[in-house]
Amino acid sequence: MLKPTTLAIVLAGGRVDELNVLTYFRPKSAVPFGGFGRVIDFSLSNLMNSGIEQVALLSQYRSFSLINHIGTGAAWDMVGRYRHVSILPPFIGNDAADWYRGSADAVYKNLDFVKYHKPEEILIISGDHIYKMDYLDLIEYHYEKGADLTIAFTKVPQDEAHRFGLASLDDEDGIRGGRVTDYQEKPQNPQSNWASMTVMCFKPEVLYRALEENQAGESFHFGQDIIPMLLQGQYKVYGYKFDGYWGYTRTINEYWQSSMDLLGSEPLIDLDKWVFRTNLDHRQIRDNEPLLLGDSAVVTNSLIYNGCKVGGTVKNSILFPGVHVKSGATVENSVLFFNNIVGEGSHLNKVVSDVNNSFGPGSVVGTEVSDEGADVTVLGGNNQIPEKTHIGVGATVYPEIADKRWPEHVDSGEVLR
Repeated sequence: MLKPTTLAIVLAGGRVDELNVLTYFRPKSAVPFGGFGRVIDFSLSNLMNSGIEQVALLSQYRSFSLINHIGTGAAWDMVGRYRHVSILPPFIGNDAADWYRGSADAVYKNLDFVKYHKPEEILIISGDHIYKMDYLDLIEYHYEKGADLTIAFTKVPQDEAHRFGLASLDDEDGIRGGRVTDYQEKPQNPQSNWASMTVMCFKPEVLYRALEENQAGESFHFGQDIIPMLLQGQYKVYGYKFDGYWGYTRTINEYWQSSMDLLGSEPLIDLDKWVFRTNLDHRQIRDNEPLLLGDSAVVTNSLIYNGCKVGGTVKNSILFPGVHVKSGATVENSVLFFNNIVGEGSHLNKVVSDVNNSFGPGSVVGTEVSDEGADVTVLGGNNQIPEKTHIGVGATVYPEIADKRWPEHVDSGEVLR
């Protein structure tokens, strides 16, 4: 067996404030997705399916959930002589600060680990996005062009482009890619809609040099600092064009929409075709009893997993293991994380609910009518919602407020702490 040449570094430690209460106790990469997995499973499955099995995972914010989920890496076949997942949290050293100051600083602080593996190419990816990619195609293109850095880009709507790092590409290779002629991080007036996917393949010596130079500055990020530095230094920076599905999921509404993209007869995200893996030992998913449907249960266009009990109606929704929808209750257009209980006669519509929430009988949460434009109502975990409580459209409920006195109504858009 030949020793692998690629070292993958997964950036998985960020919180993402826009996801609000879903990242209150976990990084974005560990947010549940798809009924039984986590957001980071897409990056790890891509690595597994690409045959890249030397992986370093950079964690920082509230890493407990992420570390539990990764385990030994066995779920993604990353255990063996040349196969591993190494979790690299912040540390205190002789010359190093005790906290990562940005994505580039996080990699810099672990250069001893990187250099020890003597990689021929270094693949740096985000653990926060939902997509299917064969990274070997990007790496092959990287070598064909003799690039110092190759970045994956995908087209986004022009009115959303200001939210991303954007590149201008020449037409050197048509639909496959081209040389990056300009790059701007979240510009106010975008001149391009080719958005960075935070998938970057570096020549090791170029990365080492850039990270060393970046330490003299005050900002330590790949998009804001490293990529512009290399462009100004006349390095060969290429863009690889990706035309598949990409779920950015930086906001609650985007997370909800990507979840809905799992549904339908021809879903945009087809986990069977994507060869998707997750750790079924985390939260004892594999040990749950089969789904139980009551005599009056009605289920339409939904993903419902082992450990759930349904006595009411579930439409266009995703239920994680342990969810119980009682008789007379209706859940539609919603995502309910592990161990939610929906009481008799309750109605949830366009809701994302974190773990261990209990909705008292007669509760009404979210929009009461079919409104595609309505904002998502989101609830943090470990709440006991009293019976007949109304929680309006787009409201936000923070975790663990059961000891406080609940109002009968939480108005639309209100934040309950």
